[in-house]
Amino acid sequence: MRERDIPGLSLAVIQDGKIIEEKGYGFADKDSKTPVTSATLFQAGSISKCLAALGALHLIEKGQLSFDADINAQLRTWKLPENGFTKDKKVTLRGILGHNAGVNIHGFPGYAANASVPTLLEVLHGGKPANTPAIRVDTVPGSKSRYSGGGYTVMQQMIVDVTGKTFPEFMREAVLKPLGMSSSTYEQPLPQTMVAATATGHLIGGQAVGGRWHVYPEMAAAGLWTTAPDLARFIIGIQRSLSGEANPVISQSMTRLMLTAQTGKFGLGVYLAGAEKTLRFYHGGRNKGFDALLTAYADAGKGLVVLINANDDSGIFNDIVRFVAQKYRRA
Repeated sequence: MRERDIPGLSLAVIQDGKIIEEKGYGFADKDSKTPVTSATLFQAGSISKCLAALGALHLIEKGQLSFDADINAQLRTWKLPENGFTKDKKVTLRGILGHNAGVNIHGFPGYAANASVPTLLEVLHGGKPANTPAIRVDTVPGSKSRYSGGGYTVMQQMIVDVTGKTFPEFMREAVLKPLGMSSSTYEQPLPQTMVAATATGHLIGGQAVGGRWHVYPEMAAAGLWTTAPDLARFIIGIQRSLSGEANPVISQSMTRLMLTAQTGKFGLGVYLAGAEKTLRFYHGGRNKGFDALLTAYADAGKGLVVLINANDDSGIFNDIVRFVAQKYRRA
């Protein structure tokens, strides 16, 4: 961590379907010398999509959303504009979840603490004060595999429309609370009552993010605040559901579908590697000043979560994954 200018790190190790280790290293805030603990909150970046996908799959099983219907039939407050790309092929929720819906915008930079933060509708329209273009279809839906945070932002609006709840409220009730993720939230900006538990983000090279972090109204794509043990509980929930144990969010059959490749390496909300007994699901995340990784074997009860309050391009996650795998392979 010293060599790579990483102030703080939190991890959780899963073995035999249980959290067997959760630790914090370094500082949540370098100036105050606040130590990282397993309860320290980090921004999860794009790992937010994994849990948001779980929420959407929950609504599909309840009959409130459809996998393959035109999303504009399910959107109420806003509609995704039709164009030449959607003349014969419509955007579907399945396509959004599997990153082949043809929707633009890879990721979002967030908003500085002292900046005006747009509403979700302003983000969708690309209107001020949004700092990203309008969310639109710019390739034929289903024609190519391409990561899209824009698609997940459309999905966020769908969930708000069909449930009549704010996105953080829905996710807390349908996903976070049932999985025991009691420290996590999608609220953006973060409630003042939770600020004391947070880490300060840092850029490559060690400079702190101004205002400590950015705000992300694109909650489904990038808005999750969480801890390493809480994300481990998400992993365990997926593993238990796949094995046929009770899962309060989605069924075993829906979990199998979530972990089935749609296009390329994308499942529904997660990346996939391997097959059958070696099937692994994983996702990384990067927000301004925060990087994150979760990786797990679907069928073996093993997994790892690593959160850092820095942006790092040195490959530290790969090094940690290798070390943990070697350690527990011997155990």
